[in-house]
Amino acid sequence: MIDIFKGYRGKALEILKKYNVRVWSDAEIKTTRGSFNGIILPRSENDDDWHIVLKLATGYNVGIDVNTITDMKEIGYKEAHYKIPEKKFPYTKGKPSVKLFGTGGTIASRLDYRTGAVIPAFSPGELYGAVPELANICNLQTEKLFAVFSENMGPDQYKKLAVAIGKEIEKGIDGIVIGHGTDTLHHTAAALSFMIQNSPVPIVLVGSQRSSDRPSSDAALNLIHATTTAATSDIAEVLVCMFGPTSDEYGLLHRGTRVRKMHSSYRSTFRTIGDVPLATVTRDGVQPIKPEYNHRRKDKKVKILPYFEEKIALLYYYPNMQPDMIYSLIDNDYKGIVIAGTGLGHVNKPLYPAIRKCKEKGIPVYMTVQTLWGYVHMFVYDTGRDLMSDGIIPAENMLPEVAYVKLGWALGQTGDSEKVKELMLTPIAGDITKREPYNGYLVYQGGIPEVEEFIKKVHK
Repeated sequence: MIDIFKGYRGKALEILKKYNVRVWSDAEIKTTRGSFNGIILPRSENDDDWHIVLKLATGYNVGIDVNTITDMKEIGYKEAHYKIPEKKFPYTKGKPSVKLFGTGGTIASRLDYRTGAVIPAFSPGELYGAVPELANICNLQTEKLFAVFSENMGPDQYKKLAVAIGKEIEKGIDGIVIGHGTDTLHHTAAALSFMIQNSPVPIVLVGSQRSSDRPSSDAALNLIHATTTAATSDIAEVLVCMFGPTSDEYGLLHRGTRVRKMHSSYRSTFRTIGDVPLATVTRDGVQPIKPEYNHRRKDKKVKILPYFEEKIALLYYYPNMQPDMIYSLIDNDYKGIVIAGTGLGHVNKPLYPAIRKCKEKGIPVYMTVQTLWGYVHMFVYDTGRDLMSDGIIPAENMLPEVAYVKLGWALGQTGDSEKVKELMLTPIAGDITKREPYNGYLVYQGGIPEVEEFIKKVHK
């Protein structure tokens, strides 16, 4: 028997049955707050049981509290179709070849506006049907390596991805795009920056903040920008490509070791920290911002170092942190620790004995700053000097997540603490910089007259 109430239960299921209205039907719902027309969408089994979800004509979804419903009427019905029409991706002689690796989720999708279904697209034919502009940019190949949410990406995926990219470069691919969930995209970007060195082509990680069933989705344009970068850019580095402003004026290309997700929902969530982005990108091409970067080459030489020690930890220090946090890592045979300390790189005195224990056990401990911008400076106060004498090593201006990833990568190659230290403190892909430019730290505050004037002149 076909389930016509997909995912609904409890009060919501009762009211659908009461008015004999099915999921995927066009419905008119009258409530104490007004009338709503749209397509009734399925619900997850983990969702609450007192809302009915409608996809409005605007493309947005709205949840209607069943307690406000006074009447419902089904005015049309068509079951969802989950097959996206494929069009053969055209091969054009002379166009660059780009390889798109999928790691999970949907890099692009097509919305069935009649039913409200979001249909994932991944094969070249599906992507061409969803984003036909890609055919104007390159000859596209795709391969789905994983099917995991970004929070489940980790060392195994980093290593396999690095090896797969290396093989494509050796075959002569002109550029790489990696479709990735945004939550941990910057961790993967950092890992690939260390595992893939001296690449002759761009390696571009891309995601979307808003799903393709929303009118404000950034998925298609991000994919166009990323593919343009991979196919045509002179910047042969690991890059993150996402929206620059919240509008769709241009995308930004961020270096993989200096980027961080800074907002849970804004399309412009990714920001370069302690520096400026490498470039802007539009449909017309890439415009460098920084003159210093690794240039595209015609050879196929690349260095792949797919190593990672999993038993490392990143601790975010907070006032009154207890030493058992560190002792537990020692007892569980952790091989290395990164601390995001306060100010210039500080923690409280009760942690000192545990830190000394790490030194005795040969467990390297590196200090970063939770301010994100700025350098660790542990010579300024007695606290910092004491911590260094107890074995903590300042990690310059590495971002905490980058230091964590780099420590795992370094320990994956050697257990020699001096060699690990040499790897950690040697800049590899912009992870440590000699200085932070004056315009590398910009956090404007709304409400201030000059800031409001600037926003009005530029963009909101």
